[in-house]
Amino acid sequence: MSVPLRSIEGVCAVEHLCGAGADANAPPDLLLEVAHGATRKAHFDTLRAELRGDYPADLADFFYVNTDVGSFELARATAVRVLANQPRRSALLVRCLLPRTFVDCNRRVDRDTVAAASKQGEMTPGLQPWVQDARDRQLLLDRYFAYRDTVTRAFELVAGGGGMTLFVHTYAPRSIDVAVDADIGKNLRTAYAPEKVGSWRLRPAVDLITHDPDGVELAHARLAQRAAAEFAGAGFEVARNATYALHPVTLAHEFARREPRSTLCLEVRRDLLVPAFVPFVELDVDPHKVDRAAQPLAAAVSMTMAAK
Repeated sequence: MSVPLRSIEGVCAVEHLCGAGADANAPPDLLLEVAHGATRKAHFDTLRAELRGDYPADLADFFYVNTDVGSFELARATAVRVLANQPRRSALLVRCLLPRTFVDCNRRVDRDTVAAASKQGEMTPGLQPWVQDARDRQLLLDRYFAYRDTVTRAFELVAGGGGMTLFVHTYAPRSIDVAVDADIGKNLRTAYAPEKVGSWRLRPAVDLITHDPDGVELAHARLAQRAAAEFAGAGFEVARNATYALHPVTLAHEFARREPRSTLCLEVRRDLLVPAFVPFVELDVDPHKVDRAAQPLAAAVSMTMAAK
């Protein structure tokens, strides 16, 4: 069988990577989903130009600090290393191209979902509060469901063949907790002010998100153990669910609940993947830093595959 999935302009990029000895027609052995993969300012600008409603002038500030810079590069570097270690395997990458500044494709959103703000301490919403134009809402929901359909089919394809799924995310160095509402730009500028930013808690270098809020494990236990050991051995501080749990409002939770023994969700701190973390500007990744983080993750995945 060939992989029956394709990239969709403005929605997602799909890539099927094969090891040197892999059967390209066999189901992929590994899925790497990058739900917050719209990390370039061009992603924001292109979508914003298509929208007709009024939006906060400083909305790009939210985009810059709330997008998973380095997540796609980390996912792809991990896949390349896994296939070098396991040349008879193949990997499927699905990268979302919709900025979560407008709609979050790692949220469970319904057709009747309305745009809503979130308070401090709450999960950021699926459909952001500034999406008030009905035409914009329709466009965003259509693309959200196109992405959700693609990644669902990718997950079913890989899981059905006995493969594993990684949900790859990156997060800002500190736990900045502000309300996501019409004042988001001002809220963030205040939170990141030099005299304030150091008061926010520094996050772990790597956080493995393996349990739901009730403490139920929703991850491939052996893979999580190996990932923790490999990251620690490479000099990364590793935690489990220190920042948050795998929340039921996320698509990652939905997938993990269906196949808990085949998935792993993780966060890597963005300052460990870029030359320097600077808020409110577009950031490029440092390939050497990305490779340093990919190596232990790929080692853990490769060992788990070899043990099957």
